[in-house]
Amino acid sequence: MNFYTQYRYLIVPIVLWFCIQSFKVIWDLIVEHKFNFKRILGAGGMPSSHSAIVTALSTMIAREYGLESPIFAIAIIFSAVVMYDAAGVRRAAGKQAELLNKIVETPGLTSVQMSEKLVEVLGHTPIQVFVGAAMGIIVGLIF
Repeated sequence: MNFYTQYRYLIVPIVLWFCIQSFKVIWDLIVEHKFNFKRILGAGGMPSSHSAIVTALSTMIAREYGLESPIFAIAIIFSAVVMYDAAGVRRAAGKQAELLNKIVETPGLTSVQMSEKLVEVLGHTPIQVFVGAAMGIIVGLIF
């Protein structure tokens, strides 16, 4: 058994994550004309790398073990939780961070002092999750 075959369930999702995050850095460089290294490790943006890696993994498992296997059931539930969290909980936390940053920055509105801004890009829009999931399925079918 070669290295790829033995570790493909780790290699494919990790390489996919790296490719998507690199795309986000390059996109920011082209569109905003600035290099934003935080994008390589940060959350949020188009497409959702979280959705892509969990759906790629689930698709690979489905191909190898079948849709009726217990391991596929675990993978698909895990994928659903991750995508719900990305578009739901983390998206809401990002919106709250954005609002709190505006409140703190408004002169005379509050006396709260913050040493740094709250991170606003935490989650994904449903379309970002959908595109990431579609990419993950395609990659999972190819590899």
